[in-house]
Parts: sequence; structure tokens; C-alpha cells
Amino acid sequence: MALAFGTLTAGGSVVTAPYFRTPRLDIRPFTSFDVAPFTAYRSDPQVARYQSWSNFDLEQGLELVDQMRDLELGSPGSWYQLALEDRARRLLVGDLACKVDACEHREMEIGFTIAPDEQRRGYAREAVEGLLHHAFTAMGMHRVTAVTDERNTASAGLLTRVGMRREGHLIENVFFKGAWGSEFLFAKLAREHDSRPAHPYPRRHTAPTQADES
Repeated sequence: MALAFGTLTAGGSVVTAPYFRTPRLDIRPFTSFDVAPFTAYRSDPQVARYQSWSNFDLEQGLELVDQMRDLELGSPGSWYQLALEDRARRLLVGDLACKVDACEHREMEIGFTIAPDEQRRGYAREAVEGLLHHAFTAMGMHRVTAVTDERNTASAGLLTRVGMRREGHLIENVFFKGAWGSEFLFAKLAREHDSRPAHPYPRRHTAPTQADES
């Protein structure tokens, strides 16, 4: 089962307990120490281009992290943000987002964002593969989905590489930042998941990897 939001004391310092780990990353709850770097990359126009937010500021960052304190991974009907921390550098490199369906608790939607300076290092693939493995083996999910803007070829390519199937092309289904937009729907079932550990890391990619979170 997943660890609830909390901290552990190790060697006199406060360490946030991760929900799960990958070869390079601790995937853990957000803390107040993450607000500044989280806000910094979310406020970047290129990061926000295909995302649900615009003009993300420090107040919004504080509010989001504070909201996460009342939730935990797997809370039905609410988006939950997971911090991606490079374990060797103790550095926030991005985040995952997931929402368990409010009615069907074995279905979950996911999203991901990587800080601009940390893109093209394979973090997105490593994190998404780790989340899929955790969702199917520890959380008992039957189906995991992801939605991405049809123009976001980097995200669509990554979702394909992690074994998610493109199930739909939704034409002008969302009014997004002043215009009608189209989206791709990806999905994977538990029976399609290989329970063995993912391939060794790191892997380098030549394109930024970001996906919509809502």
C-alpha cells in the first residue's frame, strides 16, 4: 500500500517518505520546500503551453501544495501531484499528476511535467513507467489513461513508448486558452502491464516530454 503524506527523521534531518522509487527518482509528496522550484518551472511559458494553467505564480504554488496535505495518492475524484526528486542531487526535476475516477476506483488518469533544465534526460519516461508499475501492482488499478494535446508530439511519443495504446482522437473537444483544441486519449490495462522492473536508466531523449494534467 502507498505511504500516507508524512515525514521521517533520518540523521537529524527531515525527509519526506516516498510513495515509490525508480532507479534515479524518489516519487514523493510535495513539501513547502518544493514551492519555489515548482513555481519556477510551472511559470515557464513553454512548460505551460499544453497544460491547463497560465501565469502560474507563487501564491498558486503555495495553495496547490497546501491542498495536497489533505489528500494522498489514490484519493478518488481529486488530482494529486507527486514530486519527482533526483535522489543523488536532492533536486526537484518535475512532477506527476494522477486522479482516480470518482465512481470507478480502479481507473486512473495520469499526467507529467518536467522542468525545462531537466528535460531530455529520460526523467519523464522513468517516472511514468514507475507510476504505471505502482498503479497496477500496488494500487490495484485496472486501467490507466492519459490525455494530451494533439500538437504535443513529444508527450504522445512518450506515452506510446511506455506501452500505452492510443484509443481515441478527440476533435475540437475542449475550449483551451482561447481556441478549440483536439486531444489524443491513451490507455493501458493491468493485464497488458509487464510486472518485471523496467529497463535500466538513464536513457536520453531528443525531445522535451510534457503532458496535460487535466
